[in-house]
Amino acid sequence: MSPFIETIRIEDGRIHNLSYHNRRMNETRRNVLRQADTLDLSDYIQSRDFRERTKCRVEYDNEIRQVEYAAYHIRPVSSLRLVVDDEADYRYKSVDRSVLNRLFACRGTEDDVLIVRRGLLTDTTICNVALWDGKRWVTPSVPLLAGTKRASLLDRGELVAGDIRPEDLPAYSRIRLFNAMIEFGEIDLPVDRIVL
Repeated sequence: MSPFIETIRIEDGRIHNLSYHNRRMNETRRNVLRQADTLDLSDYIQSRDFRERTKCRVEYDNEIRQVEYAAYHIRPVSSLRLVVDDEADYRYKSVDRSVLNRLFACRGTEDDVLIVRRGLLTDTTICNVALWDGKRWVTPSVPLLAGTKRASLLDRGELVAGDIRPEDLPAYSRIRLFNAMIEFGEIDLPVDRIVL
């Protein structure tokens, strides 16, 4: 079994969304690895030296295996291609990204893919998504990966979860891509930039 990872944003000496990362990591350890103890990422991460946006990658299984830091720059995304894969499974954030890499290879001339599983929109290969219906931002109720930024936005009431089918896209005007490293609103596209 491949190790699991948490990708954590550090900026201005502050660790973002730490409680959500701890929760997801410990749920993975409990559900997949049958570990009853809990770990606290703050015991392993050094944040004070990082002023610029920094990607902290924590690799773990039964215990923390490795912590790495790298400067982070957002990869521009201006178009998405819908790709259907009813068996795509990435519910646990793992070092093994083979399913995501295979789907990303289907993007053609677009910047990334928007994955459809069992008739419903899920995620891109690196981000959760939310679509604007004119009144609210709706995020797919069953993402490929329940992201930490998504969880915090749902808890704050900035998003609502709902089922979105490809045929529903005309009811939405915009799509936002976000994750632990990318703030909500930093990647915002018109829905017509999604290629069917």
